[in-house]
Amino acid sequence: MSTPDIQNTLVLIKPDGLKKSLTGNILTKLAETRLIIVGAKVVSVSRELAEQHYIHLKDKPFFPELLNYIQGKMYGEEYKRVLAMVYRGDGAIQKVRDIAGSTNPEEADSTSIRGAYGRITTKGVFENVIHASSSTADSEREIKLWFKPAEIVGNIYPAKKAMAEAHEHFVWA
Repeated sequence: MSTPDIQNTLVLIKPDGLKKSLTGNILTKLAETRLIIVGAKVVSVSRELAEQHYIHLKDKPFFPELLNYIQGKMYGEEYKRVLAMVYRGDGAIQKVRDIAGSTNPEEADSTSIRGAYGRITTKGVFENVIHASSSTADSEREIKLWFKPAEIVGNIYPAKKAMAEAHEHFVWA
C-alpha cells in the first residue's frame, strides 16, 4: 500500500460557468475525486487579482481578453464573479485536472468538465468554465493569492498571527 500524497489545489468556477448555471453539475463531477473542500467563497475578481493569477501569461497577445474573461466583464454585472474553492486530498492536483479536462475545450474529452461545457469564443478566448492548479508550486501560489489562512479549514500551509493596522471595512447595518 502506497503512502498518500496529500495535496491542495485551487479550483475556480469561472464567470461563464456561473452564467450557464453549471455550478451544481461541476461540483457533482468534482465529487467523483473523493477529495474534500477545505475552502470556498464567491469572489469579485479585481484587475490586480486577475493579473496576479495569470502573471505567467502576461506577455501573450490574448492577455487583456483573458483578464476581462476571468473578471466576467462580458457577462453582465451579476456574473462578475467566480466561485473559488480549495480541494485537498491524495493526488488532488491530477485528480481535479483529469476531471477538468484539457485547457482547450475542443481538445478536452467530452466527458470532462471543459469538454462538456467549454467553448472557444470568436476572439479565441477559451471559455473553459473551470480553473484547476497545474502543479504543487502553482497550487500554493494560487491558494495564497485567492484565500487568507482564516478562510481555509485546517492549516494547509504554515501561517502566523500578525497585527494589522486598523482598516476601513463594511459591517452589517
